[in-house]
Amino acid sequence: MKVLYFGGQKSGKSSLAERHAKEMASNLPYYVATYDHSFGDGEMENRIEKHRQTRRDDFITIEETHDLARVIESGHTYLIDCISMWLLNRLGESEEVLIAEIEALEDIDANIVFVLNDVTCGVIPIDSMSRQYVDLSGLIGQKIASLCDEVYEVKLGLRIRLK
Repeated sequence: MKVLYFGGQKSGKSSLAERHAKEMASNLPYYVATYDHSFGDGEMENRIEKHRQTRRDDFITIEETHDLARVIESGHTYLIDCISMWLLNRLGESEEVLIAEIEALEDIDANIVFVLNDVTCGVIPIDSMSRQYVDLSGLIGQKIASLCDEVYEVKLGLRIRLK
């Protein structure tokens, strides 16, 4: 089963996705952390530490910033948190390459819960790199939603089932 949780920053999507992944798993689920620690962002490191404390020993953590299909194996449950960071790590790559990576996940017989920040509801960004990120986020989000069995939008800690 494939599931997508998407929503704005601090909407509660990660907490709901964690709970969903634990409910789906027959064994200890895997948490695929996608943040690239090379940015030197102390505030982000604090956010990540809060995520670690929240999930405690409820997950086996795998840090993978680029090649998601490499770490996903059949027969297990995975939470990928988050696709937005994965996309940021690979921003210089083409839409076709990124879509192919997502399509590769579709073919793996594993439970996967995706988390995606919804950055597509604001104004069109003024700089080209931000526009590229927002555009790719929307396109990747559409692709993931199309392959998922369930899709949830999250607002204020509440999930709304769209699919």
